[in-house]
Amino acid sequence: MPGHVIDSELFADSWSTPRVREVFSARSVVQSWIDTESALARAQAEVGLVPRAAAEEISRRGVVDDFDLAALGAGVRATSHTLMPFLRRYQELCAEEHRGWLHWGATTQDIVDTGTALRAKRALDVIAEDLAAVRERMRQLAAEHAETVMPGRTHGQQALPITFGYKVATWLAEVDRHLERLAQLRPRVLVGSLAGAVGTMAFVGEVGPEVQARALADLGLGVPEICWHSSRDRVAEVAGWLAMAGTTLGRVGREVYQLQKTEFGELEEAFPEGRVGSSTMPQKRNPALSESIVAKAVVLKAQAQLGYDVMMQEHERDKALWQAEWEFLPEMFLLMGGIAADSRRVLDQLVVDADRMRRNTGLTGGLIMAESVMLGLAEVIGRHRAHDLVYEITMRCAETGAPFAEALKADATVRSVLGEDAVDRHLDPLRYTGLAAQMARAAATPPG
Repeated sequence: MPGHVIDSELFADSWSTPRVREVFSARSVVQSWIDTESALARAQAEVGLVPRAAAEEISRRGVVDDFDLAALGAGVRATSHTLMPFLRRYQELCAEEHRGWLHWGATTQDIVDTGTALRAKRALDVIAEDLAAVRERMRQLAAEHAETVMPGRTHGQQALPITFGYKVATWLAEVDRHLERLAQLRPRVLVGSLAGAVGTMAFVGEVGPEVQARALADLGLGVPEICWHSSRDRVAEVAGWLAMAGTTLGRVGREVYQLQKTEFGELEEAFPEGRVGSSTMPQKRNPALSESIVAKAVVLKAQAQLGYDVMMQEHERDKALWQAEWEFLPEMFLLMGGIAADSRRVLDQLVVDADRMRRNTGLTGGLIMAESVMLGLAEVIGRHRAHDLVYEITMRCAETGAPFAEALKADATVRSVLGEDAVDRHLDPLRYTGLAAQMARAAATPPG
């Protein structure tokens, strides 16, 4: 009976996706071990270390359906050993004259770590697919809304006008960097290990490096420069990447959540037929997916610390910390898979209310344009005097509720320096978005 939300019949698809869950299922774990043992045997046969017939038998008998997962689990509990129940069953499946060559020169951590690398490769492929789709949708939004004016906000308050395309471009830049980091880390992280008990290849001798290189090439994995049983920086690196990429999408989810608030009304998740916002308030149209993205991102980034904890291994191997990876690393992949898929759904169907964005720039009665007015005055009376003057006027407006335009036009200095027509121009949000549209379009254009 599932006891974790990721495996729950009720909530599994809210926290991850079927594609990523399959990668880390017990069946996939066993399949990755089979693939590793088979590749090892074939490589050893190629260099004459084991009989070719034995390698063929090991490869032929490695059929995951012939392994009873429940029985393997019971065996792990009975033996307190991760791999022995699997190896015993694999030996049973092989002809007697060949079974002794199974797991030749390998150690448990070789098989488990290499299997983990195989599954990480598959999971990263799935996540990268969704992340690339998120990037493409962000490019579309940045281009489409390059000139869609909205309030820019700092410290939770309206600051200056920006465009929605510019806001999206800042998200896009982060996603671009995460995909760049992913391309860079793949050759470092997606590496196997077939070096034996303490990593010295003592069991197989001089042919050990060639065997490892052949087997890992067969599996599509990189070859380590030296055994990494106790060097877990690769784990920390992929954990860090998952946390960073997931937290970026968490930020996007938080923005959608914030801007869908009734008082903002600038963005809205699509609300398909059948979705329910509240069990008691029928009118609610909650940003459920964005909330879920934020929740998963919070849990995901908290797990990243464990990636650094497992780097403190003892001596040449240490299961005390190593086995912690078996819990948090799959969970991080599962969470990131859910975040990426949900982000793709949110952005693909995002409703942008450009009219509401434009209207919201007027909520402060024009105060959002104070810097623009100050700049116009500063060109004549100097920046510091202009700042003091506009500060005094804005503070009076904030306290009395007087419209900013009226207060400006009532001030003798402003009238003499700018005049009413210039004041109106300086109060137009469309005229004071800087290079926002240009930046949005540049970000939306793929390199090359």
